[in-house]
Amino acid sequence: MADQELSRAAAGPQAAAGPTWQGAPPPDLPPVTVPGWLRVVRRGVPAVLVLGLGVPLLMLLRLIERPFTGLRRPVTGPFVQAVCRAVLFVIGLRWRRFGQPMRGPGAVVANHASWLDILVLNAAMPVFFVAKSEVASWPGINILTRVTDTHFVARDPRLAREQAAQFAARTRAGHRLLFFPEGTSSDGQRVLPFRPTLFQGFLAPDMPQGLAIQPVTLRYHAPAGADPRFYGWWGDMALGPHLLSVLSAPRQGRAQVTLHPPIPVAGHDRKSLSRQAEAAVRQGFAAA
Repeated sequence: MADQELSRAAAGPQAAAGPTWQGAPPPDLPPVTVPGWLRVVRRGVPAVLVLGLGVPLLMLLRLIERPFTGLRRPVTGPFVQAVCRAVLFVIGLRWRRFGQPMRGPGAVVANHASWLDILVLNAAMPVFFVAKSEVASWPGINILTRVTDTHFVARDPRLAREQAAQFAARTRAGHRLLFFPEGTSSDGQRVLPFRPTLFQGFLAPDMPQGLAIQPVTLRYHAPAGADPRFYGWWGDMALGPHLLSVLSAPRQGRAQVTLHPPIPVAGHDRKSLSRQAEAAVRQGFAAA
């Protein structure tokens, strides 16, 4: 049972989530104008070049790094962070981090608003996202997940024990595995309730001693005059049109990442861990 709980947790919030959050209907995306297409080219081409060079170079560095460091990522972890920062720079999205990354073994939980979260959160601190295996085949997103060395898991009970062991091994190796406990993305204007099932995985007996969970609040501020939900990507929104909308915008907004004090796992159950992490993220969201 413990292995199955950990597998469901490691499978990401999607494994424990209900239907995708719909909320209010998303705003209508205006057609891309000629100046807009020029901005798409000016921002998109450099971003593609950064990713196109970053992915093979990452794989080469990992081949060199692996024999000496095993599961640890002392070189490729910061390299991925640099790639994400470079992509944000060329597309013009400003970001700022408040707080410090945790020390010692642990994982990260954050609210979820957009496909941009992959870039922004990894720019703020070296992390490794956890996602269901289906995400590996999503066009566009699969490039970002390759660059960020996402930890994919399958929602198959037969693989529960193996996946639980992989999750624990990466945590012991010092990886900051990042989960979205809301189980779905929102419009970026709220924090959805956290799902306690996710946190059961952190209580498994083979997790390292001194384990802690660091809550992280992510909030986007839309460009001046734009819909506040400009960066949100939720419900049935298609990736392509939203990507074009972001790249073609006359000006970009900004993202704010707040790293909260880590929560020691010892002495908690999954419900108390979930409540405390959610409270910290909500408080940071309101302050942002």
